[in-house]
Amino acid sequence: MNLFEALKLIPTQPAEDAVIPASLFGAFRRKSISFFNGLTDEKTIVYWFQSKTFTIDLRLKNQRDTPLTERQGWIGETLWEPEAELLSWCVAKNGNFQNHIQWPEPAKLHTVGNCILEFSPNNTYVEDWRQQADSGVFLGLRIQSAQHLATGKQIALDGGLIICGQYMAYAQSRLPELQNQLSEYSNLNEAVQLSADTSATVKAIENFEVSISLANQKIDYSTQSFKTGQQMLLDDFEVLDAQTLSQQKMINGEPYTVLFKVDTYAPHYEFQRSTSASSACENWYAAEQNHLAFHAAAVK
Repeated sequence: MNLFEALKLIPTQPAEDAVIPASLFGAFRRKSISFFNGLTDEKTIVYWFQSKTFTIDLRLKNQRDTPLTERQGWIGETLWEPEAELLSWCVAKNGNFQNHIQWPEPAKLHTVGNCILEFSPNNTYVEDWRQQADSGVFLGLRIQSAQHLATGKQIALDGGLIICGQYMAYAQSRLPELQNQLSEYSNLNEAVQLSADTSATVKAIENFEVSISLANQKIDYSTQSFKTGQQMLLDDFEVLDAQTLSQQKMINGEPYTVLFKVDTYAPHYEFQRSTSASSACENWYAAEQNHLAFHAAAVK
C-alpha cells in the first residue's frame, strides 16, 4: 500500500518528548553561510531535515552537475546539549556519502522568527537557515535493516525518511559490499584515482542516496543525479506493528524488504515559523512598523 494509506493504520507518535528543541523540527534551506575571511556563499544548495532523533542533510553545488566526488549527503543521530545549547551529530561510517566528516564542530544555535542562525563555536562560519515547512504531516522513519528477498540474507542498511508537510527527504546508505570497496580510502577522489576498476568505484560511490522533494513528491535534488525529476518511492509499504513499517523496493537491481522504525508521526503538525518576544519588543515594533515593515516579507 501507499505510505499515506499505511500511516492511517498506526497511532500518532508525538515529538513533544524530544530532547532537542521543537524549533528545530522541520525542513530548512540554507540561505547563506558567511566565513571568517569575509566571504559569503548564497548559492550552494543545502537542505537540513530534522526528525525527533535524527537528521538528513544534502549539499550540492548545483542541481544536476555537481561532480560525483564533491556531493555531500548524510544521515545521523541528533545530539543536543541543553546546558551549552550545542547541537551535534553522530554519523555512522555508512551514513555518509563522503568518506570523511566535513563538519566536525558542534553547532551553536540562535532562533529568530523562521530563521535559525548556526554559529561554529570558534567563529569559523555562521549559517542562516530558513524553515520551509508550514503545517501538515510530520513523519520520521529510520531504516533499521534490509533483507534480500531472493536469498533471505539480512544486511546492515542506514537511512530514513522525513516528511514535513509537502517537503520530503530520503536517505539510504550503500549496500555493505559497496561501502567496503570505499572504506580503505581516505576520500572519494582517492578512491577513484587509485581504484583498479574506476567504473565499479563510481557505481559504488553513487549507490548512496539522499533525495529531496520540495513539492508534489517529485525529487528536486539528489546525490543520485539521475533521479532528479522522478517521483519519491512511497508505494509497497506494509504495517508490521505500531512502530514498524516495511517497504518492498529494488536496490542495485535486486528486490529487498527494508525495515523502518517510526521515530515520530503527527498527521497534522504546525512547524515553528516565529518566535516569542517581550511586550516591550512588540510595542517597539508596532510603534515603528511603518519603517520596519515597509519592505519586510516572510523569506524562506
